[in-house]
Amino acid sequence: MNRSACVAPHNLIALRMPLPEEPYRYFVLNKPYNMVSQFVSPHWVRLLRHLNFDFPEGTHAIGRLDKDSEGLLLLTTDTRITRLLFQSKVPHFRKYLVQVRGVADEAVAEQLRNGVPIPVAEEASYVTKPCEVELVEEPAGLFSNGKELHERVPRSWMTISLTEGKYHQVRKMVQAVGHPCKRLIRLAIEDIELQDLQPGEIREMNQEEFYRQLRLG
Repeated sequence: MNRSACVAPHNLIALRMPLPEEPYRYFVLNKPYNMVSQFVSPHWVRLLRHLNFDFPEGTHAIGRLDKDSEGLLLLTTDTRITRLLFQSKVPHFRKYLVQVRGVADEAVAEQLRNGVPIPVAEEASYVTKPCEVELVEEPAGLFSNGKELHERVPRSWMTISLTEGKYHQVRKMVQAVGHPCKRLIRLAIEDIELQDLQPGEIREMNQEEFYRQLRLG
């Protein structure tokens, strides 16, 4: 996959879906640990506006990562994206790298693949839909969040890819199989990947590429 690049508005390529006349901007952020996915808050927390980047007026996050989660967060000044992505009848794919406490084996992975019961607000128990789960080694050169487990504490890594997104779903899923989540890093949404962005780093994409890689065209 080609690296995204900054492209001036006059170079934008038309999509089959009509694009807004005025130029919008699109960003990929590696959201750091201990930062909320907002620009303003009544609480004393680290915010997106504290990043060393001059976002244009009207920039907002597309969806959210909770304060303790890390990784890919999309931002834009295009107000259509949230509706197109989250209110579409076609669910969108997301991939996460997850560190859990304890030694997770293939039986645990199979439980997660088949669906596990988790608590949700609407009902006492909800069984998650089948998803993709792969046990992996810790990626070489993975960035630190300053909260690593002590070396003596057993831990496992896995990737979880799914299309549904209940509140704190991935954390609840691994908790349900007896392995509390210690790190949660979003790697991808559809074809937009985190790649080698470090925490707090931002990559800008052009409009055509952003729509195409989110499969909105």
